[in-house]
Amino acid sequence: MFYEYHLRDKALLPHDPFKALIAPRPVGWVSTMNRAGEINLAPYSFFNAFSGAPPLIGFSSDGVKDSLTFAEETREFVWNLATWDLRGQMSDTSAPLPRGQSEFIHAGLEMAPSKLVAPPRVKASPAQLECKVTEIIHLKNMDGGYSDNRLVLGQVIGVWIDDSYIENGIVQVTRMKPLARCGYQDYTVLDDVFQMRRPAGAGNASGGG
Repeated sequence: MFYEYHLRDKALLPHDPFKALIAPRPVGWVSTMNRAGEINLAPYSFFNAFSGAPPLIGFSSDGVKDSLTFAEETREFVWNLATWDLRGQMSDTSAPLPRGQSEFIHAGLEMAPSKLVAPPRVKASPAQLECKVTEIIHLKNMDGGYSDNRLVLGQVIGVWIDDSYIENGIVQVTRMKPLARCGYQDYTVLDDVFQMRRPAGAGNASGGG
């Protein structure tokens, strides 16, 4: 099957498979705070790491939402690792609550203070990354027109890891059981990994190519 994206046969594919193909994607469970001290916590489907040096992560906001506006105001955010054990609470934080109503309280999550940024962390999460915003990009289409999406990029300046998941200097990520987003209403969980040797000259394990 081939089709031009904008000419999809909705009789054959009633639901756009784009997100199902770009999968799995890490869940961007992002906590932010505005200048007034209001706190937001929300999961983002479009999230990933973009650089190792400097360490940059980013999430894409579909429209102007609290996570975006709060990050614009204070230039800070925290990424919290969403796990199998926290799947229900993660989903609850996606509810469209009125501005000012806490997703932490709504989902029954306890906050933990960060060390280098103002937004709090999800205490129950086994890992968090404290970030300073480096840029916010208003995404465009191929014709140069602006979309409703903004990409928020942040440099990691602080790392939290639950010590119980570290063995011999290696993070046992499969024990954390991170959640990942697929398409439609689907998620998956990372509970198994395998290793492969890269060809000589292909760069390190985190590089491109």
